[in-house]
Amino acid sequence: MRIFSGIQPTGAKHFGNYSGGFRQYAVMQDLGEAFFCIVDLHSLTTPQDPEGLREGTLDLAAMLIATGLDPSRSTIFVQSHVPAHAECAWIVSCVATYGELNRMTQFKDKGKGQGSASAGLFTYPALMAADILLYHTDKVPIGDDQRQHLELTRNVAERFNSRYGETFKLPEGIYPEVGARVMDLQEPERKMSTTGGTLQGTVGLLDPPDTVRRKVRSAVTDSGSEVRRGEEKPGITNLIDIMSVATGETPEQIEARYDGSGYGKFKEDVAEAVVALLDPIRLRYGELRGNPTELRAVLADGAAKADSISNETLKVAYDRVGLVAP
Repeated sequence: MRIFSGIQPTGAKHFGNYSGGFRQYAVMQDLGEAFFCIVDLHSLTTPQDPEGLREGTLDLAAMLIATGLDPSRSTIFVQSHVPAHAECAWIVSCVATYGELNRMTQFKDKGKGQGSASAGLFTYPALMAADILLYHTDKVPIGDDQRQHLELTRNVAERFNSRYGETFKLPEGIYPEVGARVMDLQEPERKMSTTGGTLQGTVGLLDPPDTVRRKVRSAVTDSGSEVRRGEEKPGITNLIDIMSVATGETPEQIEARYDGSGYGKFKEDVAEAVVALLDPIRLRYGELRGNPTELRAVLADGAAKADSISNETLKVAYDRVGLVAP
């Protein structure tokens, strides 16, 4: 089984990124041949500070390893280091339709229909599809908000195969059963985010322990005192999901354990569980980030392997559509 996922190197990473992405990666690297791509080309769809993007790419490489990826078991590489990604994106763009791309909710959310939105933001899903299809991917560990993009990837692959012959695999998404969408601690109706959320409601993966404790303890709760999930209790439901991610317990086990205990004790324990999970990550990240030469070596090794595999797929796709080989 081949596994692929891409992660943008922009923005400070938070608990939602860990819950919906990083923790899945560490588990899935043992289930097959795993490829994890730092998708820096995707980041260019919105304005970026060049130096910030360069540093963010190395930051993310360190975070991927700190959260459990092992370079000896996983291929970790940077998208722009493997030219086949941009080349295949053009092939995908010529198979995808305007209507499909125009229906993508992320474009509507980020572009807001403005003429100033970049063309790259509009065609972003085509590049994402190319990322996945180049590796004959079977499984894609992915966040809940990317379901629509993965469905487009499958549709484009089916259309290409129908027109030109079997070339691409149809990938399947793997979504976390719990914690797929971690919500803001202060505004639990909104997803946790470093750009669209609140500062106090977003738990950063590099937040010091006391900061984590303060944020969790001040999390918005709901009326009543029962520690249980429900549509009428979005704040407590979110904290139960966070506790489940941090401890490995099921939400049902957590509800049973805190039956009758009230919110205060529960929030204290959630805070300590999150600290216990994140503090080793923070410390390991610091060690890795202090050795950029080692990080660059990991990325170079990963790019070499990714380049070899993706080029073979691209050659077949070029041949199938009728391009003359050099």
